[in-house]
Amino acid sequence: MNIIVSEEIKTVCPDFVGACVEANVVNTPYNELLWTEIHAAEERFRQELTTESLKELPSIAATRAVYKKCGKDPSRYRPASEQLIRRMLQGKELYQIDTLVDLINLASIAFGYSIGGFDASRFVGDTLKLGVGRKDEPYEGIGRGMLNIEGLPVYRDQLGGVGTPTSDNERTKITLGTTHLVVLINGYDGNEQRVLDNGRFIQQLLQKYAASDGGTVSIYR
Repeated sequence: MNIIVSEEIKTVCPDFVGACVEANVVNTPYNELLWTEIHAAEERFRQELTTESLKELPSIAATRAVYKKCGKDPSRYRPASEQLIRRMLQGKELYQIDTLVDLINLASIAFGYSIGGFDASRFVGDTLKLGVGRKDEPYEGIGRGMLNIEGLPVYRDQLGGVGTPTSDNERTKITLGTTHLVVLINGYDGNEQRVLDNGRFIQQLLQKYAASDGGTVSIYR
């Protein structure tokens, strides 16, 4: 995939850096070893963070700051990474979806970045552009119905929005039939090394749990 970062995003976040992981994969409904790893991460974070202190993690704080600059309330439209960690800290079980979604959620928790996971066969065209949501722009969030994405950072293909840091789109969501995966890591904190490390961590998870060679990881700005 070709990823373009718009001037809209560069204006509010000149330090933005993203990573794209693209891989051939085999999805499964559930992986017990993966969930052992997820539960270990849950226990570690419950000892280290609270629902208030997690907002101070650089990856989450930077995403919240960009939301505010774009005109969105980050406490109403929480970044996905914050949603996941908050749920975990509140003692609630993380949602179990399927192996690919579950491992992406683990990667988001581990590094604090909002990460989009997509079935690349459902993209229209070979280019995604990261911009800002417009007033009344149609967008169906996964499991959330029509979502007001005005003021949210949004990736668009030729047909329209496919992903925001709050929720990805139903049209390009991962299913059990997904074999061509694209994962986008949003580094609004500008920490290229950490974003790259997150991408490599996802590659390792794909090798362990999704019958993949890990594919490729590339940085974009």
